[in-house]
Amino acid sequence: MIRIYNYGEVAPEQIFARENIASNVEDVVSGIIADVIKNGDSALFRYAKKFDRAELTALEVSDEEIEEAFSSVEPEFLDLIREAAENIRAFHQKQVRNSFVLNDKDGVLIGQKITPIEKVGLYVPGGTAAYPSTVLMDSIPAMIAGCGQIVMVTPPNAEGKVNPVILAAAKIAGVNRIFKVGGAQAVAALAYGTESVPKVDKIVGPGNAYVAEAKKQVFGKVSIDMIAGPSEILVVADATNSPKVIAADLLSQAEHDKMASAVLVTDDMPFAKAVAEELEKQIPMLPRAEIARASIDNNGKIIVAENLSLAIEIANEIAPEHLELCVDNPFDYLDKVKHAGSIFMGKHCPEALGDYFAGPNHTLPTSGTARFSSPLSVDDFVKKTQFTYYTENALRAVSGKVAYFAEREGLHAHAKSATVRFED
Repeated sequence: MIRIYNYGEVAPEQIFARENIASNVEDVVSGIIADVIKNGDSALFRYAKKFDRAELTALEVSDEEIEEAFSSVEPEFLDLIREAAENIRAFHQKQVRNSFVLNDKDGVLIGQKITPIEKVGLYVPGGTAAYPSTVLMDSIPAMIAGCGQIVMVTPPNAEGKVNPVILAAAKIAGVNRIFKVGGAQAVAALAYGTESVPKVDKIVGPGNAYVAEAKKQVFGKVSIDMIAGPSEILVVADATNSPKVIAADLLSQAEHDKMASAVLVTDDMPFAKAVAEELEKQIPMLPRAEIARASIDNNGKIIVAENLSLAIEIANEIAPEHLELCVDNPFDYLDKVKHAGSIFMGKHCPEALGDYFAGPNHTLPTSGTARFSSPLSVDDFVKKTQFTYYTENALRAVSGKVAYFAEREGLHAHAKSATVRFED
């Protein structure tokens, strides 16, 4: 059963604390990466058999497989994927940055140009559930940014096939190539390339502890979006809410996996107890009840604060991935929220809206990293390059200043490069 605390009985850093990940993950992943670097495709076939129980004859999903999968998905769901994709596209289109030039000084032109990352790899989880929403959230910003090649990797099932809805979402989003590879080996293949899987410049997308560790280990060889931990939700709610609704919102994240965390912060103890009781009613009704049960029992918490203002302060200390403000006037509190991955405003805005349909990205910073990190966006798929142009007269006017600055740092060759052009 979920635990209830009065504020102060549990430290903020313990709110989303979880059991430590197995200590051998780092070594296991390091070995897998080395194997893929050395053996390429043969290592990927071997891991598909070992981890996915799939006897593959080819790693890349063929056009025929994509068309077959697309035709097998019910038209109503395809229409829904298209509608969600349009919402996601409309939101992310507003994130597009423009190059700029400053030329307000005689003979001087400086600026910044925006260039899309050429090759991007998308990791889409498989395993306990299929996530076409992740395909849309990861690929559409990359498409808007103008990335030239978008490569997706996702684990196959035991029959060697990819879930049809994953392939349908990829086709709708415009993914270029798809490979039946999952786990740390997929990250290694994207980072280093194999005979079949092309090397990319950046890897994005969520995964399990092994995927996260692999992204961590290949960072520097390629760019990554973030090291994502298990899913989190923090709900700020007062007693005017329905306990049934708040319990359902908490369970929307608890059913993700056993390591997920669901937290309620309220200003009313009777309401806190009512939500706890409602959780006990709803958990047994879930198809993923075992997962939700473990999440709530091990990582779920209800914190009772003196008032809603303190509840917001608690949320800021925790910096959750998802923050629901289930209050009558949520915009009164919006400016007070400093740290959250994504904020869901009011009593009629469940976090699931953001997972699937509303438009803002659902790839979010976890584990308190919302203090300094942002959701996945178009910015993650572009790079910024500066440029500088000075005429001869413009350089002559400042060369002495540049040389003086360089000499104060003890870098006399720097100084010489600024003045040598004007020596007799």
